[in-house]
Amino acid sequence: MSIDLFNTKTAFAHLSDRQLKKTEWLFSMMNKPWLVKHGSNLALWAIENGIPPAGYIVKNTIFPQFVGGSTLLDSQPTIEMLGKYNTLTILDYGAEAKENELDFNHTMNENIRAIDFSSRSVTTVPVVSSKITGLARFGLLERIQSAQTLSKDELIEYRNVLKRVDAICYHAASKNMSVFFDAEESWIQDAIDHLVWLMMRRYNKKRVVVYNTFQLYRKDRLQFLMDSYDRAQKAGFLLGAKLVRGAYMEKEGERAAAMGYENPVNSSKHVTDDMYNTALRFCLDHLDTMAVCNANIPANHPHTLFSQLYGMSDNITFNLANAGYRVAKYVPYGQVRDVIPYLIRRAQENTSVTGDAGRELKLIRDEVKRRGL
Repeated sequence: MSIDLFNTKTAFAHLSDRQLKKTEWLFSMMNKPWLVKHGSNLALWAIENGIPPAGYIVKNTIFPQFVGGSTLLDSQPTIEMLGKYNTLTILDYGAEAKENELDFNHTMNENIRAIDFSSRSVTTVPVVSSKITGLARFGLLERIQSAQTLSKDELIEYRNVLKRVDAICYHAASKNMSVFFDAEESWIQDAIDHLVWLMMRRYNKKRVVVYNTFQLYRKDRLQFLMDSYDRAQKAGFLLGAKLVRGAYMEKEGERAAAMGYENPVNSSKHVTDDMYNTALRFCLDHLDTMAVCNANIPANHPHTLFSQLYGMSDNITFNLANAGYRVAKYVPYGQVRDVIPYLIRRAQENTSVTGDAGRELKLIRDEVKRRGL
């Protein structure tokens, strides 16, 4: 079937004229790297220091573009809107980079509530997504990855991390749901991979409950995907694979240069695209023994799910959904203070060398022109 991914009428049918013009303005702002750089730093400082207008400004500009709502109930209209256009929702409590046990337990409980919410009353939410840095201290993950000996207190801390991650996965399994664990920075990713591996081995015996995320902009991730599949086969469980290109490119390069090691990110987007496509072909060749979520390449199989971020790539999402494919939007939710790191990353990603903001803006302006606005 031929699908026109540049059909802007279908892509933006969910937006009123007023919403479309606001979206055009927002992406035109994000198309200015200097504004995003300085604005992101200012917004983060203002939110962290409780400057009252900052939360209001974020809540009324970038927040509704990329976030479903402040709470699960606030996100219900977004979920229902997506369902109206044959699009599933992947719910993600947007907390990350937390540093204390109280916050970690809150994130765990919020993930469990999202699973309950989805399994009880929402048929269009098959998956929740979580970040390990919302459940574990970044410094602890660094120490584990660097093979440092943990103190007695750190061993207790790590056991608590395992309990939190296991509680989420157990609940997803019991409610016939699935859970994605996002990839993060390379210097903590091995520790994350190990945690997710333990959960896949425990819960992916009969179906894929737990998914790991593979960032294909990293030079080593294609081989890691293949090795993960082989290990899963030998251990007797199903591999869950979420394929993405990656979201920490600038941070990875800056740290590699500062610390004098080889940049783990591919030299160009072309190389990344080749690795991504090869990884996807590998997954599609093994769909009887794994499940895959990918960002944008069409295939129609019950073990596949095509997903794009809420507020981005609507031309892909809604045109695929309109053609009958199984598609989802990745919908974060949470208070402004909790999701601000996510929002900043989205803004920075859109102004990076990939040129996402420019592509999005062109499509939006094509639809503005088509509507005669």
